[in-house]
Amino acid sequence: MFCFQCQETTNNLNCAVRGVCGKSPEVAALQDMLVYALKGISLYSTRARELGYSDPATDLFVMQALFATLSNVNFDEARFVELIQEALSRRDELRNHFYACYAEQHGTDFMKPLPEPATWYYLTGDEAEFAAKGATVGIMAEPTLNEDIRALRELLIYGLKGLAAYVDHTAMFDDLRIEICLFAQKALAYTAQSKLSADTLLGLAMECGKVGVDAMAALDHHHTSRYGHPEPTQVNLGVVDGPAILISGHDLRDLEDLLEQTMGTGINVYTHGEMLPAHGYPFFKKYPHLVGNYGNAWWQQQKEFENFNGAILMTTNCIQKPTRHYADRIFTTGMVGWPEIPHIGERPTGGRKDFSAVIAKALACPSPTPIEAGTITVGFARQAILDRADAVVSAVQSGAIKRFVVMAGCDGRQKERQYYTDIAAALPQDHVILTAGCAKYRYNKLPLGDINGIPRVLDAGQCNDSYSLVAVALKLAEVFGVESVNDLPIAYDIAWYEQKAVLVLLSLLYLNVKQIHLGPTLPAFLTPNVINVLVEKFGLQPMGSVEEGLAAITGVAAPIELV
Repeated sequence: MFCFQCQETTNNLNCAVRGVCGKSPEVAALQDMLVYALKGISLYSTRARELGYSDPATDLFVMQALFATLSNVNFDEARFVELIQEALSRRDELRNHFYACYAEQHGTDFMKPLPEPATWYYLTGDEAEFAAKGATVGIMAEPTLNEDIRALRELLIYGLKGLAAYVDHTAMFDDLRIEICLFAQKALAYTAQSKLSADTLLGLAMECGKVGVDAMAALDHHHTSRYGHPEPTQVNLGVVDGPAILISGHDLRDLEDLLEQTMGTGINVYTHGEMLPAHGYPFFKKYPHLVGNYGNAWWQQQKEFENFNGAILMTTNCIQKPTRHYADRIFTTGMVGWPEIPHIGERPTGGRKDFSAVIAKALACPSPTPIEAGTITVGFARQAILDRADAVVSAVQSGAIKRFVVMAGCDGRQKERQYYTDIAAALPQDHVILTAGCAKYRYNKLPLGDINGIPRVLDAGQCNDSYSLVAVALKLAEVFGVESVNDLPIAYDIAWYEQKAVLVLLSLLYLNVKQIHLGPTLPAFLTPNVINVLVEKFGLQPMGSVEEGLAAITGVAAPIELV
C-alpha cells in the first residue's frame, strides 16, 4: 500500500505496510479502487450533463462513496466491495445514457476515447479482483509522473474528500447541492486524465476552497434553521446513574433521531468528541436525558469507551479498532464501518433511523464509570459572538483584548500536538482563542479565565463550524473598517489531521487568509516546490517551537482602531 493522506502518516512520508489509522493494505487497495471507479462515473457524468442528462441519485452516491475513503471512516472490506460494485454499475448506466444522448445529437461523429476509469471492466467482480486492480491505480500508479503534479493532484483529491463529508452531512437534511456535486465530478474527471497541468490543478484546488465555503455555509444553514443558533452553555463532564448511550462523530440528525427514540426509556445520552457542540443548540436542550459529554478527542476513544460501559454509536468519521472490552456494544451508521460491527441502516424518506438495537444494548448495560467531573462551556458560534460584538469591540478598543488566535482543526495522538496545549497556556492574558473542531480538546479544559466576561476560549463547534470563525472575521473586518481579515489582530495556528481539515485550509486560502501556521507537520503529500508556492502566495508556515509560535502569534498585526 501507499497512503499519505493524513497527518500521522508514518515518519511524515507514507504508510507502506499498514496505516497508522489501522487501515490494512486490502482496505487501502479497495479505497483506491473505489476512487478510481468514482473517476469513471465522473467522466461520463460531466459529459452526459453537457448533453442534457443528469442523475441526482448518482451525484449523491459519488459524494457519499468518496466520504467513505476519508481517514477513520470505513475499514470494512465487504462494504467497500459493495460500494465498488454499485459505482461500476452506476458508471455503466451513465455510459449507456451518454452514448444514447451523443448518438441522438451527433450521430456517428468521431468521439475521442475516454481514460481507463471509464472503460475498465471486471471479470469476477469480487474482493480479490477489486483489490488487485486497486493496487495498480493508487497514488503511485504512474511512477514517472512529475512529483509536483502528483502533489497538486492529491491536494485536490483530499480537498474533494473533505467536501464530500460536508455534502453528506447536508444531504441528511434532504438538501443535495447539485452545483457542489458537479464541481467535485468535474475535478475528479480531470484527475483521471494523463496530461495534468499544474496551473489547472492549483486553480481547481482554490475552487475547491471556494466550494468548501459554500458547503459549510449550507450545512450551517440547516443546523441553525433546524436547531437554532448555538448559545453559551455549560456542559456536564461527569456521569449520572442509569443505562447510557454515547454518540460520537458529527451527524446532528442522528443525534436528533436517537434522542427522540430514547425519550422515556430511562436511558441517558452522552456526546463524545465532535458531538460536544450539540449541547449549545437550543433544540437539544428540550431533551433532559441528554445529560453531558463523556471523554475527549477521537484518538483516546479506546480507553474511554471501555470505561463508558454502555452502548456506543459512531455516526461519521473518527472510529478506531474496537477493543474486546466494548466490541459487543458499539454500532456504526452512515458511511462508517468496521468489520463485524453491527451497522444501522439509512434513514427512510421522511422517517428516522432505527436505533432500537442500540437502545436494547444500552438497557442491558451498567452505568458509565466517571472519568472526570465539572463542566465546560460551548456554544460560541458566530451569532453568539456577534451578539456580543459591542463588548468585543469595546474590549479591543480598550486594549483588554489585544489579539484573537484561531486555533481550530483536528487533534491526534502524536506527542508534538502538546504544542497546542503549551501555546494556549502561554498566550498573554489579553489574547482570546477562537476554536472549532476536536483540536479544542488540547486546551478547552485549561483554566484560562475570561476578559471582561468574555471567555478566553470561544468554542464555535465542530470542524465544519470553521465557517462561523470565517463569518466572525469578516464581520469584524466590517466593524473595524479594514479592507481585509489580514488587517485584523487575528493569528492563525491551525492543527490538521485528515481531509476535512485539508478542505478548511483550502477554504481559508481561497479567502486569501495569510500567514497561517499549520501543524504539527506540513502535509506529506506536498512537495517542496508546492509548499514554496503556498509560502510565496499565502505565507503558509510550518509549526515550530512554542517560543517560535508565540513570537509569530503576538507579532502578526498591531491593534487597530475603529475608523
